[in-house]
Amino acid sequence: MKSIILASHNPVKAVAVKRGFQRVFSQDDIKIQPILVESGVSDQPMMDQTALEGAIKRARNAKMANPEGNYWVGIEGGCDYLDGGMVAFAWVVILDVVRQGCARTALFQLPQEVQNLVEGGMELGDADDLVFGRQNSKQKSGAVGLLTGNKITRTTLYEQAVVLALIPFINPELY
Repeated sequence: MKSIILASHNPVKAVAVKRGFQRVFSQDDIKIQPILVESGVSDQPMMDQTALEGAIKRARNAKMANPEGNYWVGIEGGCDYLDGGMVAFAWVVILDVVRQGCARTALFQLPQEVQNLVEGGMELGDADDLVFGRQNSKQKSGAVGLLTGNKITRTTLYEQAVVLALIPFINPELY
């Protein structure tokens, strides 16, 4: 049994982490234990590096809060600018007792109306809810799901990054 301490109570993140670990460690039982810890960054990180720092801090804080796991996972969504427009993405950081893996999701452009709300201080999920007339979209398909007609959801976006963050654990002799 692999015990994974996830620094979030968001069900989207829990499903993505479980699916990512199952893709890598298919024979093992996977148990996700959510825990609330601080990221040390703003609720809506506005730079790539800031979002990465938040994911690292979440994973490390989860490890300190519950050292009994096999892995600790921090996920931090963020926004940044690319060619004048705002893009969204998330960082995934995974720790075990000796190593760290990290990966970023693909990034995607946000509509101008969402960008304006985020620039005004609103969290991306709240801006999405307002623009798309939804409730709690960040615990459902997220901005990416709303924008792609659920062809890619927040869960599927994060799942791939979880697998990529596990590369050092798949190939420990190289890391």
